[in-house]
Amino acid sequence: MFEVVLKEQLAPVTTMLRLYAPEIAGKVQPGQFVITMVNDHGERVPLTLGDWDRSEGTVDLVFQQVGKTTVHLGTLEVGDRLHALTGPLGRPSRIDDYGTVACVGGGVGTAAVYPIARALREAGNTVHTIIGCRSRDLVFWEDKMAALSESPLVCTDDGSYKRKALVTEPLAEVLERGGVSHVWAIGPAIMMKFSVLTCKRYNTPVTVSLNAVMVDGTGMCGACRVEVGGETRFSCVDGPEFDGHLVNWDLLLDRQRLYQTKEREALERFREQQCQCGHAKKEHGHESA
Repeated sequence: MFEVVLKEQLAPVTTMLRLYAPEIAGKVQPGQFVITMVNDHGERVPLTLGDWDRSEGTVDLVFQQVGKTTVHLGTLEVGDRLHALTGPLGRPSRIDDYGTVACVGGGVGTAAVYPIARALREAGNTVHTIIGCRSRDLVFWEDKMAALSESPLVCTDDGSYKRKALVTEPLAEVLERGGVSHVWAIGPAIMMKFSVLTCKRYNTPVTVSLNAVMVDGTGMCGACRVEVGGETRFSCVDGPEFDGHLVNWDLLLDRQRLYQTKEREALERFREQQCQCGHAKKEHGHESA
């Protein structure tokens, strides 16, 4: 169980691991997530599933190697196993025939919005897709998203690929044309916040997936609490998807910054340990020779 059967480097810091997890693959729905543990003393990290194959019993995790645990995940190779993979968790996306929808993915959020866009297309919707990344080398799954879309759009912050723009610009243009009944925007919190503000100008409903700090994923710890519509909600059991117009974005952004120092320290310690292990292996190999 939880064996890595395929590894792909989608971008310099973005990795896809395909894991054998038939029970999860058999039940997961778009919008849901899993919690991973690399080893028995590792951190519990929530990751939205980017894809799955029920017949093969596999699920695809797509993540950026930015923190200690995701960097550690990125060291796994085919044949390695995760200590634990818990899920599917969270409420599935509300898939319906809305008519015309737009799906916006920012950075690694492209992987999270992809199965939602696919399900919406299968439900009969006309789907517009927008991918936004900082630069060309971070763009991935462009073809997969384009295959679902009536008007696939890609933009980069620095203009190194396709259009130089933030996702809010093409989103505003799509909404300006009219007819869009609902928007999904998934990515960094700041990107989702401004996508919501864009939708507000056109009175368009928008669903976001909140990447709050999370520990157990079952609503017991309260770490993933967010304010939605003036009430405290838990991302793990009430979400992760919420009405973007009701989210207190400033509070969410503040909470995401709470542990930045400790996260940097954990990553530095892990890298030091990796270097020490590497040196030890070299010395052992030299002595053996």
